[in-house]
Amino acid sequence: NVDYKYAEEKGIKVVRVPAYSPYAVAEHAMALLLTINRKIHKAYLRTRDFNFSLKGLKGFDLHGKTVGVIGTGKIGRVFMDICKGFGMKVIAYDKFPAEGSDIDYRPLDEVYRTADIISFHCPLTEETYHMFNLGTINKVKEGVVIINTSRGALIDAEALLKGILEHKIGATCLDVYEEESEYFYEDFSGEIISDDVLSRLISMPNVIVTSHQAFLTKEALENIASTTVENLLDIEKTGSSPNEVR
Repeated sequence: NVDYKYAEEKGIKVVRVPAYSPYAVAEHAMALLLTINRKIHKAYLRTRDFNFSLKGLKGFDLHGKTVGVIGTGKIGRVFMDICKGFGMKVIAYDKFPAEGSDIDYRPLDEVYRTADIISFHCPLTEETYHMFNLGTINKVKEGVVIINTSRGALIDAEALLKGILEHKIGATCLDVYEEESEYFYEDFSGEIISDDVLSRLISMPNVIVTSHQAFLTKEALENIASTTVENLLDIEKTGSSPNEVR
């Protein structure tokens, strides 16, 4: 969203907030998983109407299930720890494995083939763009749960939709979407959106979409604000910042 070259030409320094709360995003990923699995969103709406039926609310134990974590940076590692707390078997893939760690790294294809739940926690690059596509969907276990709280374009949304319609994918939790910039953070409740893929995903009973809110905690916002102020003070005092984008 920033033209770095133009900013440099005009002598404008661009700084970033490298990390604000890995816990916020990792906890949101687990919240999505618990919600879609135990049908908490459906149960809540039912009981609001005094409907206490249990029909269609069956989930499965997370304990003993295999979760595949793609990307083992700060957020990925926090999510792994949360999963271990539920008694889940955690396997992972990262192009740059953490040396000296006890993470059970596996080849990406093996993660796709063996995981009951797959959660994406990696950056968006040319290499990771649409890394989850028709080809990879054909490799996953039938009924797999997909979670993405990272970057929308990691997943080919049309391929994801096809995988859900063909019952290859059992459930999907998205806090990000590859065309989200047109819709997220705005209220379109009184309009008809033109993105047919997003509309169909949201309408499905086994899909949860939240509007890129995984970061939205009190602590994360405080960290964003404090780091931003520190960046400004560093530039004012020294002319540079360790968080400067170069």
